[in-house]
Amino acid sequence: MGVFDFITLGGGLALFLYGMSVMGSGLERIAGRKLENVLEKLTDNIFLAVLVGMSVTALIQSSSATTVIVVGFVNAGILKLRQAIGVIMGANIGTTVTAHIIRLTDIDGSGIFSQIFKPSTLIPVFAIVGILLLLTSKKAKIKVLGEVMLGFAVLFTGLFAMEAAVSGLKDSPSIASLFSILSNPFLGILAGAAVTAIIQSSSASIGILQVLSSTGMITFSTAFPIILGQNIGNCAIPLMSSAGANKNAKRAAMIHLYFNLIGMAVFLILTYSGAYILKRYQIFDFWSPELIVNKGIIANFHTIFNVATTLLLLPFAGLLEKLALLTIRSKNEPEFASESGILDDRFFLSPAIAINQVRTTVVQMAKYAQANFHDAASLCYRYDLKTADRMMEMENAIDKMEDRLEGYLLKLSDNEMSDTENKSVSELLHLINEFERIGDYSVNVMEKAKRMYDKGISFSPLAMREIQAISDAVGEIISMAVDCFVNNDAKAATFIEPLEETIDDMEELLKDKHIDRLRKGQCVVDAGIVFVEMLTDLERIADHCSNIAVYVIGYEGHQRNFDRHEYLRKMHAGTAAEYNEKYAYYEDKYMTRIC
Repeated sequence: MGVFDFITLGGGLALFLYGMSVMGSGLERIAGRKLENVLEKLTDNIFLAVLVGMSVTALIQSSSATTVIVVGFVNAGILKLRQAIGVIMGANIGTTVTAHIIRLTDIDGSGIFSQIFKPSTLIPVFAIVGILLLLTSKKAKIKVLGEVMLGFAVLFTGLFAMEAAVSGLKDSPSIASLFSILSNPFLGILAGAAVTAIIQSSSASIGILQVLSSTGMITFSTAFPIILGQNIGNCAIPLMSSAGANKNAKRAAMIHLYFNLIGMAVFLILTYSGAYILKRYQIFDFWSPELIVNKGIIANFHTIFNVATTLLLLPFAGLLEKLALLTIRSKNEPEFASESGILDDRFFLSPAIAINQVRTTVVQMAKYAQANFHDAASLCYRYDLKTADRMMEMENAIDKMEDRLEGYLLKLSDNEMSDTENKSVSELLHLINEFERIGDYSVNVMEKAKRMYDKGISFSPLAMREIQAISDAVGEIISMAVDCFVNNDAKAATFIEPLEETIDDMEELLKDKHIDRLRKGQCVVDAGIVFVEMLTDLERIADHCSNIAVYVIGYEGHQRNFDRHEYLRKMHAGTAAEYNEKYAYYEDKYMTRIC
């Protein structure tokens, strides 16, 4: 095998991986959010969950992708850990479909049907149809279908190139020696796991092994441990994707790893023990150098391993969950409410019930945002990594809830509703965005506290007292905004605007005082920049609380043709006695602390 053969092999591998990527991503885009909906709704029954995981993975051609999606759902609280187990098991079965597609290259025969279904005949047809769809169709889904067909053609083109490149290995003593070494179970497992982890696809690594089997040099003793290792290496991507996720998401990734580790251990023990007994009694020798495997045998064993492991571990799903809980321990871990059961499309038959379910979820979202602000404020005085991590977990939950809520409300809007219900949907869409922005600005405050911690700088005692004062005011206005929304209290909402104007005054005064300190050299420049940026974040949180109050007044006050801008203009003009009274109260409560 010369240098040009190696170049051909590398090019073929590149085409193979690219074709698989194009085909998988195209199929995923065709399915769209249906994949997520299926994963979310059909996983309460573990047997059904296995079928769902298997079907989704067979469709998108990647068990890693399916498992990563599951990890994400668990991280957001959409799936429970127990629900994820069945999907993960099914995903391992579904990923074996690719190997059976690749075995089609072994089809031989002179019959008309054999000739038609041979990949060498089908692939050019797929490529021609695919490019025509891609270039001529104006519909997005048809174009994506064309991409899928081209991806399929590119995959097999790369496969054919690799087969041609390795054909010269048949007579290579060094390659024969290498395969002999890999028949050592530990080395074979290590090699299979490493290659799979590097190329990040067990389907691709199995395909490479199938290509090498065309040389006629791969024995069962070599292929067996490599396939086991490839299943272990397939766990790398989900494990990496769970790195920044919550504890339950990490546990879901660990379940994927345990599934393959336990399956590997069982197969090693049973196969080697059985092979020893059969050889001793001269019945059959599994490790005979004459026992050569082909693409079909590799595909079959890959499927048998995953199906058998699933059947073995399915009755012990609860024990798998406990094992993951023991591995990833936690104390006082924040539990995020799952909105997947609350936001059920069946409620669309009664929009009033659906809207009530949305409000319930938005209330939870509001409380998460409120909790995140209090954590962010505490980090200004003493930065704590665990608190920051908890904040990011809640922020991820808030973002996921926003996406689901908006999607749910938009789907709800397609149904026939009354004017009041339509107005409720519109107001809720606005409120969802306001609470999400409060969460974002709270994270901004946390990041500025982290910046100070990383640089080893801190506020002066005077600046700390000032931040404390405005943080207390913002904490109160968030509490008022959440309460008036939760209690549908339009009257309480009117008390928010005077506090918001007070916070505006505080921000302006504190910035002026801080600039004066900078001029006099009484403040470190780096800390000063953070101080000013933090004031801006706090003031913007108050602005969003004001928006929430105005939406509550407009809807809950049942005022027709309510003009929010005119309302705010009148309030700030100082013509309302009650407004002036509250404004004076908050000025005395907070402004006096910084003057």
